[in-house]
Amino acid sequence: MSSKRSIPAESIIRDIKRKTRRKFTSEEKIRIVLEGLRGEVSIADLCRKEGMHTTLYYKWSKAFLEAGKRQLYVRKCFLKRKQPALPNVFSKSEFDSQFEDHS
Repeated sequence: MSSKRSIPAESIIRDIKRKTRRKFTSEEKIRIVLEGLRGEVSIADLCRKEGMHTTLYYKWSKAFLEAGKRQLYVRKCFLKRKQPALPNVFSKSEFDSQFEDHS
C-alpha cells in the first residue's frame, strides 16, 4: 500500500479554478461598469459576455458610484476652501479594497 494521502477531487477542482480566475484591470472594470450604466444591454447579458457573475458587477458599480460621490464632495469642499470631512461612505481601506485587481 502507498503511504501517500489522496487529495479529494473537490480540493483539486477548487485549486484549478483559483489559479485560472480572471483578473480584471481597473480600466476593464470601469469600461464594464460604464457599459452597464448605459443600459443598452441587460446586466445579465453584459456579465455573461464578460465571463463574470452579476454580483461582481454590482459590487464594482457601487464602488464606482460611491467613489464619484466622494470625489464630488471633496471638490465641492475644496472650491469653498473648507477642509473636507469625508462622508462615511467607505473607510479608506474599504475604498482601496474595492479597486484591487482580484477580479
